[in-house]
Amino acid sequence: MSNPYREIFAAPGAKRFSSAGFFARLPLAMAPIGIVAMLSQTHGEYWLAGAVSATFALANALVSPQISRLVDRFGQSAVVTPTTIVSVLSFLALIVAANQRWPEWTMFAAAFLAASMPSIPAMVRARWTELFRNRPELNTAFAFESAADELVYIAGASLSVGLAVALFPEAGMLISTLFLALGTAAFILQRSTEPKVRLAEGHAIQGSAIRQRPVQIITLALVFVGSIFATAEVSAVAITKELGQPGAASLVIGVYAVGSFMLGLILGALNPKMPLHRQLLIAVSVLAFTSLPLLVAGTSVPLLALAVFLSGIAISPTFITAFGLIERRVPETMLTEGVTWVMTGIGIGMALGAFVSGWVVDNFGAQNGFWVSIVAGAATVVTIALGQPTLAGERAEHLSGELPQPAE
Repeated sequence: MSNPYREIFAAPGAKRFSSAGFFARLPLAMAPIGIVAMLSQTHGEYWLAGAVSATFALANALVSPQISRLVDRFGQSAVVTPTTIVSVLSFLALIVAANQRWPEWTMFAAAFLAASMPSIPAMVRARWTELFRNRPELNTAFAFESAADELVYIAGASLSVGLAVALFPEAGMLISTLFLALGTAAFILQRSTEPKVRLAEGHAIQGSAIRQRPVQIITLALVFVGSIFATAEVSAVAITKELGQPGAASLVIGVYAVGSFMLGLILGALNPKMPLHRQLLIAVSVLAFTSLPLLVAGTSVPLLALAVFLSGIAISPTFITAFGLIERRVPETMLTEGVTWVMTGIGIGMALGAFVSGWVVDNFGAQNGFWVSIVAGAATVVTIALGQPTLAGERAEHLSGELPQPAE
């Protein structure tokens, strides 16, 4: 039996841009928690650390789709290079401001400007699409990328905090910035796999991808999925602390990601033939159903770990089919922006989920935090079910031409 993952990496340049993209996107996970770890040690004020980190995260959620829209119009190299330079310099300014205890407004300003960091996961998926457009290998590539995203969020956050604690407060942010600079440079230098800039008929390219109904439906659904993800983390921390085993929280959260990682790789290898919109409905239905055992899993750490493992198995399949639908339903001239909006939805959902579940835990107890997962799961199913006719449709427009890439 052939290995589908070996086949996709046999494509010219695939190993190089994928590995470079992995390191370039580590700052997505390292920077937000790295800012908290850095400022909480240098200034001793968690409100300041949280506020500066939130400034970066929210600004990036708003700015990155606009950057990706420019990428669709002018190409990856033309846009990613200057925005990354601004982001790297801003992160360095933030590190110096923290170390030298500059006025607080300078840290907020630096965090805001650092949000110009482009969405590397969207750029990587755009390159896979360029290689395997309208071919079954694309589903395998998206499965691999979803698994890679899982590893990024697990390893990135742990690495950032570990460096700040073990070495010095700014260590995590320094390494994160280094990954951003070197990883993005290595990614952009690979011009042979850079997607061609495409022109749409008429004035369609002037619109934003968020105006496309499939993007709206999937982004909204993934806001709820992001809430489920964040709620599992917050509630796991609260329950393990209540059980007198706070150190077990990292194990429980790790198990959550392992379930998703494993099933995502399996799905990518199997490459099911069922239409993607139906696959997505099944995935989110499983996601909602497997959230139910969480309500009765707070009596012991092993039971909690098992319930969390089950609740996480459909996360990667949901992401894989969601990105696959974006590729097939969104105009090719808007692909990078469309993918970025969906990822923005996940990020917004995680922020909202952490806030709401934290409030529920504080007011109604640790075990009741999982009710946020139940409600969010039901909302995800309703959103995707109502959107089935739209998601089953065809791409909104056709191409009328391409702009050639500059010669290497």
